[in-house]
Amino acid sequence: MRRATIAFAVFAIIVSLGCIRLGFWQLERLHERRERNDSIIARLGEPAVPFERVPLAGGAKFRRATGSGRYDFEHEFVLTTRSRLGAPGVHIITPMLTGHGDTAVLVNRGWAYSPDGMHVDLGLFREDTNAVVDGFVDEYAVATGPVSTPSVPGAMRRLDRDSLAARLPYPLAPVVLVQQMDSGEFTAVDRGTPVRVEPPPLDEGPHRAYAIQWFGFALVGIVGTLLVIQRDRTKAQGTKSR
Repeated sequence: MRRATIAFAVFAIIVSLGCIRLGFWQLERLHERRERNDSIIARLGEPAVPFERVPLAGGAKFRRATGSGRYDFEHEFVLTTRSRLGAPGVHIITPMLTGHGDTAVLVNRGWAYSPDGMHVDLGLFREDTNAVVDGFVDEYAVATGPVSTPSVPGAMRRLDRDSLAARLPYPLAPVVLVQQMDSGEFTAVDRGTPVRVEPPPLDEGPHRAYAIQWFGFALVGIVGTLLVIQRDRTKAQGTKSR
């Protein structure tokens, strides 16, 4: 074979092997996604317990939990850029004072439309001060970078416990509650409340399709290489026979 053909074949095989590896990686992601979905389904199917008794070991996210107390609307804020069905909006986060009022748990009361994903009139979404929350647990974010949005008072990019604790006049519980009681869009409109936040969709995502694509690319590379090699051999045999 010509040197150019050998170089092409080596390059094509390396690329094809990379595509195969990426295909198996997508299958691994699919397996992880299925395990995650099974875990979420199992946790959401468990009986609800008071949030103080939610086990933190092994992760508390999506565990069913309840809580009661008094909303502190004076210190509520929003999580910015939270879309729903393609519409921009925010999540309304309200501290709920529990026990003797010396500790608070943050409650995600739901989604509200906001044209810029930051500004919303919180006064339009007031609920009873005495609150009963029946929903699931969310966790504080683990990330770096700015938390607040300086141009918009009362707007946060994510739930960072240390940053929020420094801004609030009481200690924070180690978990966040996401309200699910009276959930549903029509219920929210009737009650004048935010649209309750649902757990993430439990689909398998695009991983299977991506795996098929990567394996397809690998097949094209291998078959193309074989065809190029066969073409060179045919040409070489034709040259010798002359």
